[in-house]
Amino acid sequence: MMDADTASKALGIELIELGQGRAVCRMAVTDQMINGHALCHGGYVFLLADTAFACACNTHGPVTVAAGAEIIFVAPAHEGDVLVAEAVERTRYGRSGVCDITVRKSDGQVVAEFRGRSREIR
Repeated sequence: MMDADTASKALGIELIELGQGRAVCRMAVTDQMINGHALCHGGYVFLLADTAFACACNTHGPVTVAAGAEIIFVAPAHEGDVLVAEAVERTRYGRSGVCDITVRKSDGQVVAEFRGRSREIR
């Protein structure tokens, strides 16, 4: 899946760990990701978390997509920060699932908490 993900590649997102129902992705915040307040635009934080979510929920085999997601922004990220998104699948039921993703700076500070709902497609 990641080999064909041109959006994540264009942003320099790397998959650094992958296991059953689990994934870790990393992204460096560049000058092109900065908003008018000199902070990393929240859309990029969401995209990083969403990529980790997609990797984690697709470890079971069937193609799985997002059915919904929400994010809570906890702290800002700045140009030069390296963000790490850790996704852990909490439950799977039928063709659906729930996955929690924490986005942190490299010093461990939490930037955002993301919860995604997945759905296998057939």
